[in-house]
Amino acid sequence: MIQRHIRTPIMHRVVEHGGVLYFGGIVAEDRSASMRGQTEQILARIDALLAETGSDKTKILTATLYITDMALKDEMNAAWTAWFAPETLPSRSTIGVAELGPQILIEAVITAAR
Repeated sequence: MIQRHIRTPIMHRVVEHGGVLYFGGIVAEDRSASMRGQTEQILARIDALLAETGSDKTKILTATLYITDMALKDEMNAAWTAWFAPETLPSRSTIGVAELGPQILIEAVITAAR
């Protein structure tokens, strides 16, 4: 059975199937923040969305991070590794992109177990 959670005008924020939660792209609300600040905001949003759908960050299976400036990857990694316990780090890809939208430095897409 497929369950859809948190409808927006263009999508559902999370789609669930077989106990796996698939999250749409998540960006920071304060786009004037640095890469680290935007990453921290995204991680806080992920925390809230996971809680709302009955999961938590220890159950994140994989993440794809899209960033507009690879020179800022260390800032992103600092926020990322501060948020996760080393033993619960998920698999991850970081992909450099030309643009994500005005002032958006990073967008995260995750998959988690329920």
